Amino acid sequence: MKIAQIAPLAESVPPRLYGGTERIVSYLTEELVRQGHEVTLFASGDSVTRAELVPVTDMALRLNPKVRDPIPYHMILLDAVRRRADEFDALHFHIDLIHMPLVQDFIGRCVTTLHGRLDLPDLPAFYRAFPDHSLVSISDHQRLPMPPVNWAGTIHHGLPADLLPPRIGPSDGYLAFLGRISPEKRPDRAIRIAARSGLPLRIAAKIDAVDRAYWEREIAPLVERYPNVHYVGEINEAQKAEFLGRASALLFPIDWPEPFGLVMIEAMACATPVIAFRCGSVPEVIDHGRSGYIVESEDEAVAAVGRLRELDRAKVRAAFDARFTAERMAADYVQLYHDLPGARTQAAMLRRLRGEGSELQVVG
Repeated sequence: MKIAQIAPLAESVPPRLYGGTERIVSYLTEELVRQGHEVTLFASGDSVTRAELVPVTDMALRLNPKVRDPIPYHMILLDAVRRRADEFDALHFHIDLIHMPLVQDFIGRCVTTLHGRLDLPDLPAFYRAFPDHSLVSISDHQRLPMPPVNWAGTIHHGLPADLLPPRIGPSDGYLAFLGRISPEKRPDRAIRIAARSGLPLRIAAKIDAVDRAYWEREIAPLVERYPNVHYVGEINEAQKAEFLGRASALLFPIDWPEPFGLVMIEAMACATPVIAFRCGSVPEVIDHGRSGYIVESEDEAVAAVGRLRELDRAKVRAAFDARFTAERMAADYVQLYHDLPGARTQAAMLRRLRGEGSELQVVG
């Protein structure tokens, strides 16, 4: 198939540091190329891919100090997609909702994965106005706040099987917190759980400008109070395998409707169990008693730390291999692309009109 992947411009694909959506776009794009599809990636110019790259901006917007407003750049992105839209059998958007009014003429070949939270008050009115767009959720729980829309499926994220090697042997005896410092991620819970458990806690997380006050007011004093807590800072992909792989467990003490939680399957890939609060997608990702423990309180989390020896790290990795590889994710999306109402007809007709042949490649 000829497939367009349309990425956000905030981060490169893949991102240098934090950036869950762009990371998934990268894993999906590279796996689709590996499977033999012709993929075009619309993204920032500092992206790295084996697909054809359409560099909409010179660099990722978050890293460009000259950028004040991202909207003009996303308008440029949408115009670039519109100009080439008839080349593709399927167009896969990862930019939330900004494109929807502009793709009505080729809506039958479009699908949008919603990567963020959907419980925001302004979203229902928008999606009621555009009910015909094919949407993908990244967990079933993510769908709950939405009005009736055209759900094409739920497709869980996946990682390349060889990206994060499993560490089956003994851990280094610390608990890990990885991701972003924010109130909904509840690093304060992680600090208290570690303190009560008597284990060191290592926090590898970015601090966005919007969360700087929260860090200074709520979290930094806790880090200073407890000698077992060490703030590592933001880490890159190469550092992640060692950081997660050497941990006894990943703490995922969230307090919000997490749409997916990529860090959970990153830990599982490293054969590191996850102790997660029952919020959002957690019950869909963690197999309680196999890949980790699902808890409802800090007391239960402390008790779960004491039971980590009951978990077989090889089985944690096996749970990842069974459900959360990029190969599985890409296969799910290819099936969805084929099922789009315009995927096999309109694009094929346009190619015939240009004399490019009429047969579509069908994989899997």
